[in-house]
Amino acid sequence: MKAAIYSRVLEASQEKDVQFFFDELDRNKIEPVIFQPFFEDVKERLHLPATTKVFHRSEELDESIEFIISLGGDGTLLDTVTLVRNKEIPIMGINMGRLGFLASIGRDEITHAIRSIVGRTYVIDRRTLIHVDADIPMFGEVPYALNEFSIHKRDVAAMIKIHTYLNGEFLNTYWADGLLVATPTGSTGYSLSCNGPVVFPDSGSLVITPVAPHNLNVRPIVVPDNNIISFEVESRTENIIVSLDSRGEVVSKNVQLAVRKESFDIKLARLSENNFLQTLRNKLTWGLDKRN
Repeated sequence: MKAAIYSRVLEASQEKDVQFFFDELDRNKIEPVIFQPFFEDVKERLHLPATTKVFHRSEELDESIEFIISLGGDGTLLDTVTLVRNKEIPIMGINMGRLGFLASIGRDEITHAIRSIVGRTYVIDRRTLIHVDADIPMFGEVPYALNEFSIHKRDVAAMIKIHTYLNGEFLNTYWADGLLVATPTGSTGYSLSCNGPVVFPDSGSLVITPVAPHNLNVRPIVVPDNNIISFEVESRTENIIVSLDSRGEVVSKNVQLAVRKESFDIKLARLSENNFLQTLRNKLTWGLDKRN
């Protein structure tokens, strides 16, 4: 069995756990194929099999790769999504970072996680992606995101006006610092920090959430994911910032933008005993109030 391994960087505090991870792969006869920049970072610091292979680009993840494992936090897993694209390769996130909503498997669960891969006892969750269309080229070969699409004012500019439409019908004009459209997966990310609702991953919806709106009666709204959501922006400055997850571009305020559900989805692998409700309780510390 081959498993691709993606990570950004190896911190000194993670060396012991990452070495243990590779040792467990070897013990379970899983051949690692490591992302080239990460391999260059760790090859002198870890003991890796002499036959270890590397990959550079998404195109090198062929049908021989049965799994891709993300070592890091949620940001690392979002990077991994841009490599997998529509290849149907399951992604498993092992959390070497902090909160870990997406990379929900802890360092102490590495052995269990690898055994679940070998025994195929993991659970696959299919997660919706969001796609951006524009009248100019944007985001190269990966115009999609797992968490959210957002429009922002630039730097210290005044708030912007974002005219928003659902399937061509006017919804609202948002006077705000920005506006984001989150997938159900992204509802526990940036949208949640902007007072958006938590949405179940299989709810078939998108969440439109304003960022620091001028009118306090403007609230986040949940819409079916078969809508095409389009925007027109007014700004006192010439440029705005548009982002997909952690990838941003500065574009003209006159750009034509629309978002929709992507035509393919992503397969996230989790341990069978870890589900969405458990993740919510653990990550949001629900239930710590002893009165419950």
